[in-house]
Amino acid sequence: MEASEPTGSEHGGGAVIANHPAGPSNSSSSNNSEQHVANLSKTALQDSLPQQYQQHQLQHQSHDPSSGVTYRKSRTNTRSKDRAATAASGGDEDAGDRTHCKTLPEQLVVHLIIGFRDMCVFTLVLPLGTLFVCFVSAYVFQPEEIHETHCRVYNIIPSISAITGVSPQRYLWRISIALHIGPRFIIAFVYRNWYRAMLADVADPGRAARVRRMINTVYWLNLLEISALCGVTYISNKENYPLHEKVFIVFMVTSLTYMLATLKLLKLLHPDGPQTPYEESSLRYKQGFFALSIASTIGLILFFLKHRFFCQDLAFSWFALCEYIVASANMGFHCTTMLDFPTEHLLIARNAKQYKKPLASLGWKVD
Repeated sequence: MEASEPTGSEHGGGAVIANHPAGPSNSSSSNNSEQHVANLSKTALQDSLPQQYQQHQLQHQSHDPSSGVTYRKSRTNTRSKDRAATAASGGDEDAGDRTHCKTLPEQLVVHLIIGFRDMCVFTLVLPLGTLFVCFVSAYVFQPEEIHETHCRVYNIIPSISAITGVSPQRYLWRISIALHIGPRFIIAFVYRNWYRAMLADVADPGRAARVRRMINTVYWLNLLEISALCGVTYISNKENYPLHEKVFIVFMVTSLTYMLATLKLLKLLHPDGPQTPYEESSLRYKQGFFALSIASTIGLILFFLKHRFFCQDLAFSWFALCEYIVASANMGFHCTTMLDFPTEHLLIARNAKQYKKPLASLGWKVD
């Protein structure tokens, strides 16, 4: 009897069907067929399992069909590799976070912010109010001292030097000027940087060179005026009249030349006229205060000569009146800063270095 070959096989649902002949002579063939069927069933069963479960099984064992030996992988080595990979990826993320944090700009922390307009108002009101207090108190309580002159003539209006040269008014005046001078220096630096920023819009090289020279001239005249004001305040006419007189002349000259140079500079920067309503108002006030200063300075010199050489009655009073007008016009001219910087602020902050510009810093160097 001949052995019959398998008629067919079906791979469905993991089952395999095979037909074999019966008989003791075919026992080995039957055993091999049974083992083959078992292996095929196992393979079909693994194919039907979820992919995740198969990967889990493969992580723990591998089978070599040729040798029939099963090798197990070390769980310790696998877990160590997983931890190392996780640590490496985490370290890369941390390093990336640190690099990202370093590239972020530091946060600006504002400690103090003051409106530039408010600072200018304070700069004006402080000496003006102090001068008024000194005038009233000295006129009421010390009339003999403030009207005393070398001519011994009749006067009704004391000079600024007279009412700020007696005690205790001199201390009040010196304190107010000390508080006044600090913002004045800041305003001088701000004006220089402001003019330099407008210089960038000047295309003509020749005009740009003239503007640059005029900016330096205005800047140094402003500093000299502030220094002369400090000298006139702290060198009293009763303590050292000759030096007080010379410093007062320096103050008058630098004040007037500063006003004139400022108007000339604005003309060079804007040859077609002001660009905004604020600039137009500022220029108009500057011109008016400068004209008033020139007129009152002429009267001041005229009446001073009459008092010094002719000792005329009330000549010193007219001189004092012109002096008050000069001082008021000077304060008014400088207070046009409120129109030049209507929305600016003075800022004291931490981490502000990133906003610092080359043309927005203090300095004494002449370009």
